Amino acid sequence: MLDHIGVGVSDVVKSKAFFVAALAPLGYKALMDFGEAVGLGSDRPDFWIAKGTPTQSHIAFAAANRATVRAFYDTAIAAGGKDNGAPGLRPQYHPNYYGAFVLDRDGNNIEAVCHQPE
Repeated sequence: MLDHIGVGVSDVVKSKAFFVAALAPLGYKALMDFGEAVGLGSDRPDFWIAKGTPTQSHIAFAAANRATVRAFYDTAIAAGGKDNGAPGLRPQYHPNYYGAFVLDRDGNNIEAVCHQPE
């Protein structure tokens, strides 16, 4: 089980604004801010961004339901993310895999996914 994950970003201030907005529908908020590193989470900081070389990672956040996946996608796009896969079923993974993908300003593929049938 993972405890936390971190990604390098080119601009912490702009990335913080993006992730605070994009992850709000998932219950995430900035919990710790050290200027060059920001920890986000719902009850503890389990997702970190820090000044560094972007690695173009793929990070999938669990969503409780499909409406939350759609809210994540809409909010992330409004916050400056780029579409990398609109909300929808991905039956190639399994019949109930419902996800949405957005690229952040550094090209990281950020996903919200629900595995539950609607």
